[in-house]
Parts: sequence; C-alpha cells; structure tokens
Amino acid sequence: MSTVVDTVKTLVDPILEANHFELSDIEFVKEGGSWYLRVYIDKPGGITLNECVAVSESLSEQLDAMDPDPIPQAYFLEVSSPGAERPLKSEQDFENAIGEYIHISLFQKLDGKKVFEGTLKALTATELTLTLKDKARRFDQVFDRATIANARLAIEF
Repeated sequence: MSTVVDTVKTLVDPILEANHFELSDIEFVKEGGSWYLRVYIDKPGGITLNECVAVSESLSEQLDAMDPDPIPQAYFLEVSSPGAERPLKSEQDFENAIGEYIHISLFQKLDGKKVFEGTLKALTATELTLTLKDKARRFDQVFDRATIANARLAIEF
C-alpha cells in the first residue's frame, strides 16, 4: 500500500509546510478488519488537538476531491501527535533527539542484551553514541546504526 502512503504524503506535505508542522510518519494498515490511514504530525513544543483536527479536515477534503479515489476501500483517517515515546525513523528524527533519552533495540545481542536505553550523545551516518548508566557509573557506548532494529524516544525513570 505504499502508493496510498505516497499519495497522502504528496497531499499532506503542503498543508504541513503552510502551518510550519513536521510530518513524523504515515501508515496505512488493516487492523481487525478495518483500514486505518494514520498521519502523525508534530512541531517544536508539540502539536495541539485543534491543529490535528485542522490538518485532518484539509487532508480529508483533498482526498475526497480526487478522482479516481486513491483509496478505494473504506478507511478511518487519524491525524495525531506521534506521542512522548515517538519512533525515531528519519535522519531528522535522530538529529532532533540528540541530548534526549532514547530506547534502541538491536537485531542481534550485544554483550548479552538486545535493548538499551540512554541519552543520545552523538550521531554520524554510520554510528550512534548513547550515554548509558549502570549501578555504579555512566559510560558511552557506540552502536553501528546498521545493527539497530528500531529506536524511539523514551521516558527516563
């Protein structure tokens, strides 16, 4: 269904740009027999419910006006914030997260673990450095970005 995502991205980008919002993600998925078109948006300081509603209405109008309909099946349109523990997918997401506490999962175990949480200290095209802490100390750990299955912001307790 990447053509649906591509079409929606083409439609929503100008709406977001005009309002100084950022596109975090788009997904078109089937869950429990129903299709969902989810558009996650953000801006520095966070997105409001009214801003989500405005983007939803504009996007819905544009989708309804297209002929032929780019999404032939019935679906639910959801426009929302990516949330406090938002996924880090794009390069911009990672750059924005420098200095933030994040959670990463690896494809393979490293030192017996596949999950790490720490402060994102540095980022290059091929590596990511987290400041981790164990019982007694803080230390930096470098990860090859190709080994990271997924990453997201995390809440530090």
